Amino acid sequence: MKKFIIMALMALFGLTTVSAQKTVVAKKNQQVFDVVEKMPEYPGGSAALFEYLNGNIKYPADAEKKKIEGRVLVTFVVNTDGSITDIEVVKKAYPSLDAEAVRVISGMPKWKPGEQKGKKVRVKYTVPLSFRLK
Repeated sequence: MKKFIIMALMALFGLTTVSAQKTVVAKKNQQVFDVVEKMPEYPGGSAALFEYLNGNIKYPADAEKKKIEGRVLVTFVVNTDGSITDIEVVKKAYPSLDAEAVRVISGMPKWKPGEQKGKKVRVKYTVPLSFRLK
């Protein structure tokens, strides 16, 4: 009976250790860099990014009616798989302009992820979006 209890405790300790190791690895992979050796890239490069933004931004009707213009600064994280998460407006212009900026950024296709020391990493990226009436 003593052997069984000791074996059970050892197994429990072993499982706890494995679980803790997985948590540490998961937290390491969650680190977000501001600058890396190879920054993330929109598919097709900067020109394609500007083309995507210009083609997908729809000027909000309420802002257009009130003749409101502005520049919205949006940050987001490009994950190791190229997906976009953690979208945040860091410089607001007007509520509907801010919401449109978030909508367009959240609809972007996957990016080419950033790399640090040869490994794909999560990178914070900032994009300014200007809303100008013609």
